[in-house]
Amino acid sequence: TRLSCPASQAKVTMTASQAKLEARAAAKTRRAAAHAALGGDAASRFADLFFAHVPLQPGAVIAGYAAIGDEADPSEILALAAARGHPIALPRVAAPASPLIFHLWTSGDPLEAGPHGTRHPAEDAAITHPALLLVPLLAFDGNGHRLGYGGGYYDRTLAALRKFNHGVIAVGLAFSVQEVTHLPHEPEDEPLDWIVTEHGARAFSGQIK
Repeated sequence: TRLSCPASQAKVTMTASQAKLEARAAAKTRRAAAHAALGGDAASRFADLFFAHVPLQPGAVIAGYAAIGDEADPSEILALAAARGHPIALPRVAAPASPLIFHLWTSGDPLEAGPHGTRHPAEDAAITHPALLLVPLLAFDGNGHRLGYGGGYYDRTLAALRKFNHGVIAVGLAFSVQEVTHLPHEPEDEPLDWIVTEHGARAFSGQIK
């Protein structure tokens, strides 16, 4: 069931930035409830639907993330992708207000603590440019807009990667209850190409590569 974003009933004078702040609290609550309800089954559901629907070039570098708290867990996708010959990368926060840097990573390699509760590969791990990114989020809508955490890291990262490679694919990973009817967005917000939930996968019109 799609839920209305609280920001959609806000005054028209409210800025997109202010509307996002109001939307985040409700989105966090919905995500936490979905994570608790689905338990350990979600990661395998995400993986089944990802590989059934999202197009992958042979040997393409896939970037994931080390899930924090109740984020949708990409671990099964990454494990199966590695088994199919895809190099795996994880992001590192290089500096505030900067794009993420991606380091090659193999399961079992140690992860270091990063800012905002993140975990990332060691700084001396090889740097790469992914062809596909799995992106965490708080909420998404039917136009491919994504509500993140407010730091703008993925927006800056996707903007930089899309200049480098127009074929880069951004795949949001989320529980179905994280979909809302409308999200406020700003010019610097980078859209998703796909969304994968525990119930299905969808390409967004106009964003398909």
